[in-house]
Amino acid sequence: MSRSSIGRIAGTTAISLSLILAPHTAATADTLPAELSPEQVTAMQSAFGLSEAGVTDLLRAQEEATALETELREELGADFGGAVFDIESQELTVQVLDASALDPVQEAGADAELVQHGQTGLDEAVEALNTAEDSASESVHGWYADPESDAVVVEVAQGRTSDAEQLVESAGVDPTAVVIEEGTDQPRTYADIIGGNPYYFQQGGEWFVCSVGFGVVGGYVTAGHCGEQGSSTWLNAPGTIRTGTVAESVFPGQDSAWVRTGAGHTPRPLVDNYSGGTVTVTGSTEAPVGAAVCRSGQTTGWHCGVIQAKNQSVNYSGDIVNGLTRTTACAEGGDSGGSWLAGTQAQGVTSGGSGNCRSGGTTFYQPLNPILSQWGLTLLTS
Repeated sequence: MSRSSIGRIAGTTAISLSLILAPHTAATADTLPAELSPEQVTAMQSAFGLSEAGVTDLLRAQEEATALETELREELGADFGGAVFDIESQELTVQVLDASALDPVQEAGADAELVQHGQTGLDEAVEALNTAEDSASESVHGWYADPESDAVVVEVAQGRTSDAEQLVESAGVDPTAVVIEEGTDQPRTYADIIGGNPYYFQQGGEWFVCSVGFGVVGGYVTAGHCGEQGSSTWLNAPGTIRTGTVAESVFPGQDSAWVRTGAGHTPRPLVDNYSGGTVTVTGSTEAPVGAAVCRSGQTTGWHCGVIQAKNQSVNYSGDIVNGLTRTTACAEGGDSGGSWLAGTQAQGVTSGGSGNCRSGGTTFYQPLNPILSQWGLTLLTS
């Protein structure tokens, strides 16, 4: 990871971003989604060109699509191939591996598509590439399962297709199931040196800044590259007020961590909106590919985009992370670890990406529920 050192940074106020765990009930046609902050509505309007009513309609359709995906996944079993939500039409397409499942999907209210590989087949190909990741050169920027094309996309620097082909061959993946995309930007993690709200940590004698994710009992979750296990977190830099200790941290492989906070630093069930208010999170139901998501980070505040793919592997200049979710939302240095929301449902914490919030970019987040599961963490509720 490439990082820069902090010079003098003025004292700041810590941000406590957190999460409520609550049962999720799909919205009905006459029930509005949970209340959103004005800042979140504005960000979604800007990202998708919607009116306030359009934002409400989108979130209602998205909640219904999420519930329908869950239902069909259970009913179809091995025939379920994946699902993609389309923001413009607000329709869900469910992919199947057997033609006999087309009619049941359509009868349930979703569009149906017959595919060859499906989610399971694509995930197996991604796992094979993950196993062979040590043979990936830095010119290979990442790979992910793309349900819309029913293929695994391998991203590579301009003119370096042969490097991607070599990885595919090393992994033993069927090349007909792979699409190679040239010319993608080199992803980077967002633990850059900036001033502002945050939590700070020290590594290798230098100071870094990241964003708090979601609150759990005893602390909060964040990105794994935002502090090594056992290191201290601080309100400011150079550190004068200690706020906690990184209890667990994994990077690369995954980009997950949680911080155990000290006395007087209490996480709350809120996400900062960077406009003087907060957003209350109502659960952590995972949104489907194609759904709208918004992120909160201490550098760039609220930005929204679309979930493009799940289970992406990303090569951060030799540090490969698996299992990330790919989005069209932008982010910048210091946004790492910050919160991702689909409506008011928590989705994950910012890992890294390419581009910026001036010209646009691609950003990846580490899904939240696996972080909670692997360390037995309990989300905060109000």
